[in-house]
Amino acid sequence: MRAGQPHVLVVEDEPAQREVLCYNLEAEGFRVSTAGNGEDGLLLVQEDPPDVMVLDWMLPSVSGIEICRRIKARPETRAIAIIMLSARSEEVDRVRGLETGADDYVVKPYAVSELLARVRTQLRRVRPSTVGQVLVHEDIELDAETHRVTRDGKALKLGPTEFRLLATLMEKPGRVWSREQLLDRVWGRDIYVDTRTVDVHVGRLRKALMQQGGGDPLRTVRGAGYALG
Repeated sequence: MRAGQPHVLVVEDEPAQREVLCYNLEAEGFRVSTAGNGEDGLLLVQEDPPDVMVLDWMLPSVSGIEICRRIKARPETRAIAIIMLSARSEEVDRVRGLETGADDYVVKPYAVSELLARVRTQLRRVRPSTVGQVLVHEDIELDAETHRVTRDGKALKLGPTEFRLLATLMEKPGRVWSREQLLDRVWGRDIYVDTRTVDVHVGRLRKALMQQGGGDPLRTVRGAGYALG
């Protein structure tokens, strides 16, 4: 798995649709997890929170609407972008889905190309660095496409790990990331890295960000992790 790869969770009880979605999303470069019912979907969210969730309304055990409500009610998961799939095309159903917390609503049958476009749209919102956007926080600017970082207009030299670490922190300034969350996002879940490695690379990133004489923009939260700003 490529470190930092965007993660999409597909919760769909129809095996054929689930397989088609998984194949096309993986072809687009996403890491994909799948579940065939609501309970398994909620368990996967808890174990490995996705960036974007493609969620069918009609599911065994727990409905998509109830899953959406629970995810958006929890501070630790409410940032997950949810695209609701449903055969219900009436306006009242769309409104109910969106008011429950869904970020988008797609009526079945749908074109896979349209759904992929909607996934990319949501990804631009929740993980802008993965789609080549320029991120700015105070005097720090990170260009995800060219892999250039400047502070106060001066270029900084960052290693690839420090670059991914900074990109993650810049996506949500102020958010406190635990060491485990940073390991998953920056190094990837398939690679074993000791949590102390995070501290080492945060130290290197701090040094690089301060090499032009600026203050320390990173914040260490004792017992919790790290944040930008």
